[in-house]
Amino acid sequence: MKSKKYVRSIIYILLFVILNASLHNQNAIYAEPEPTSPTTTDTYTQKLLQDSLSIVEIDSEIQRISARQTEMEQGQQRLQNQLLLKQEQIQDQQAQAGEIIRSYYMGERDFLFASILSAKSISNLAMIYGYYEIIMEHDQTVLRGYQEQLKDIQATQKVITRNAAELKEIMAHLIQQRERVVVLHQEIEGDLATSSNPEAMKKMIEEFTLYWENIGIYEVKRHFRALAAAMNDLPQFIQKTEGAVRISGTNYSINLKEDELNEFLRSKDKLFNVFSFHFNEGSITASGQSGNLEIEITGHYSIVNEPKNGIMFHVDKLLFNKLELPDTTRQSLEEEFDLGFYPQQLISFVKATEVSVTDKNLHVTLKLSK
Repeated sequence: MKSKKYVRSIIYILLFVILNASLHNQNAIYAEPEPTSPTTTDTYTQKLLQDSLSIVEIDSEIQRISARQTEMEQGQQRLQNQLLLKQEQIQDQQAQAGEIIRSYYMGERDFLFASILSAKSISNLAMIYGYYEIIMEHDQTVLRGYQEQLKDIQATQKVITRNAAELKEIMAHLIQQRERVVVLHQEIEGDLATSSNPEAMKKMIEEFTLYWENIGIYEVKRHFRALAAAMNDLPQFIQKTEGAVRISGTNYSINLKEDELNEFLRSKDKLFNVFSFHFNEGSITASGQSGNLEIEITGHYSIVNEPKNGIMFHVDKLLFNKLELPDTTRQSLEEEFDLGFYPQQLISFVKATEVSVTDKNLHVTLKLSK
């Protein structure tokens, strides 16, 4: 824990070195930014900072995975206990079901048919038939109950098997992330050993611990949260935008221009006055700078059909103040914030089948859903 806290603190020390030239007004989040000079940070410091930032973020992922592992293990234990209880409960019904099946096979129920055929009066026939129905209904109830319990046990066994496979993947992922942290620790320790002034960095530990935990990660999530909220209203904006929806016979399409999307975003949140989207060939970049904070998101859209049809945004690269955050952070943000949109909110009887991005234009092909 002490080593982890020390490494995390190094991040904020180095981050201060990078940003010191532009930290003239920390309270004015939306103040006009002054240009920063990337040349103030050498390659050595840049690498050290990025490795340290990766350790902090991967450590967060390890904590998340560990919590998920504990949850899965507890869930597996509960399922195993339930399975044992169900297997005990089914034994009695299994015996009863076996007796019923054996009685039919051995002809022990034949006397019922013989009694019906030998009835000497209508009232006698009705009484015998009533007994017959009671016995048949009881037999069917026992057999159905046994089948339902058997299906329940089989379903529980499938869940246990599926969870065991998932737990195995989680443990492998956990080991992989821990190995990454070990490698990064070794690299950082080697770099720090060659530092000309490690004591100066240590003096800034406390300040930059607070900077990242209270400002850095908050700002990254604030941008993602604002984007997710805005994208939820995008179908309504497209519907009102002239020429955005095109119809050709049974084929529909959506064409959204870069300027139109940015206009929409700025109408939703003032944050987008300094943060905008850029459509490139095959990819989308969203970037902005406010004061001493700079965020850049690069990604692409793809069609998904589960749990419902839509256009999902995948984060391929995420930069915070020119430092690339690791894949674990990108995946975590994708899971927490939905940056996609769903054409069926616009036209209920269609589904998206293709999405492409060209220079300054997003095109979505829609077809009638079956």
